[in-house]
Formats: sequence, structure tokens, C-alpha cells
Amino acid sequence: MAHIFKQTGLRWLWLALLMLIVDQATKQLVVATMDYRQSIAVMPFFNLTYVHNTGAAFSFLADQGGWQRWFFSAIAALMSVLLVVWMAKTPKQQKLISIAFALILSGALGNLIDRLMFGYVIDFLDFYLGNYHWPAFNVADSAIFVGAALMIFDAFTSDDKTTLNAQSQE
Repeated sequence: MAHIFKQTGLRWLWLALLMLIVDQATKQLVVATMDYRQSIAVMPFFNLTYVHNTGAAFSFLADQGGWQRWFFSAIAALMSVLLVVWMAKTPKQQKLISIAFALILSGALGNLIDRLMFGYVIDFLDFYLGNYHWPAFNVADSAIFVGAALMIFDAFTSDDKTTLNAQSQE
């Protein structure tokens, strides 16, 4: 069993756990120190603003009456299982894609925990330009974004020979 953790992308589960802890800790810090909808100016383009998101990215489907909580929870749970399976099938030599999977896994689990515990996701990172504010987000969302960007980067830069060589050594 230990072999699978040393020889596959599962060796990066520690990163998923670390990012999950950072995500949950920052959300609880915001809840403990800020009032709902309170905004604290940090920089001329960034506020800490405590909000709840009952929808998905950019508050997609946030106004749908509650069914979306379970829908997005099911998607996050399914994706989390798939990511762990993909990590287990990824050779340890493919570090970048394994790191991407770990980051996306941490984000999916971080927001899943919020949805199951509260019925919404806690967001607090508020970037803006002039009067235009991007939808607030959190550390989990950031991990998903960075993980997805790494996946795209890996798709364009990975050497197919690495994948073929790793598979032929099995």
C-alpha cells in the first residue's frame, strides 16, 4: 500500500491537505473576526469582504432556492474521488499534473465542507478596479484556479515520451 503513495501522484496528497487546512483556517478567521458583509480596505484594489456564496463560481445559480447546494456538493464529491483516482494512476515522474490535481482536490474539498456545514461557501477575497468588483472568492477557489492553470500549462508543455516511458515501466 505504501508503494502506491511513493510511486504515484498520491505522494502530493500532503499538498492537498495543507491547502485544505489553509482554506478552512482563513475562512474561520474571517468568520471569527468580521461581521457578515463587512469590508476592510487592504489596498487600493483589494478588500477583505465577508460574504456567503450559495452558488458556484461567480455566484452561478446562487438564487435558485437551495437545490444547488446538493447539486454542487455532489459534483465536488464526485470530482474529489476522480482526482484521487487520477493521482493514483499518475506516475511520480509527472509532478506538475500531480500538483495540479492536489490543488484542485483541496479546493473542491474546502468548498464542499462549507456547503455541507453551512449551505454556502465563505468568500472574502475582493479584488476590484475602480467601481468594478470581481466576485469575491477564497483560498479554495484560488487553489482550483491555480490547479486548472497548471493542468493547461502541463498539457502544452509535457513531453509525451515521459508518459509513454512511465507507462511502459509498469
